[in-house]
Amino acid sequence: QVQLVESGGGLVQAGGSLRLSCAASGRTFNIYGMGWFRQAPGKERELVAAISGNGGITYYRDPAKGRFTISRDNAKNTVYLQMNSLKPEDTAVYYCAARPSLGVGYQADAYNYWGQGSQVTVSS
Repeated sequence: QVQLVESGGGLVQAGGSLRLSCAASGRTFNIYGMGWFRQAPGKERELVAAISGNGGITYYRDPAKGRFTISRDNAKNTVYLQMNSLKPEDTAVYYCAARPSLGVGYQADAYNYWGQGSQVTVSS
């Protein structure tokens, strides 16, 4: 069982930056692939970025490419999402998720554990 707790969301103006953190419980964090998802009102949950267990492989969906960076610190059991050049369309609840596999997962149903979500609001 893995418990995930996100932090770092908030309100920011367009063009600004935020860093989300997701702290995981357990001693085997490095065997879990991690992902950041987001869900805007009235829309489906979508993958933003994902990272493999050792951090060697990362994946970004097109909206995040060039603006967001996913990283992890396995010594701290934490995964991060650095978000720069934020746009109003980035407004959503952001969730971190874990899957008991070293590889990257591209779909929500590939993940077994979810955080409670962190609201990110970008004003124009």
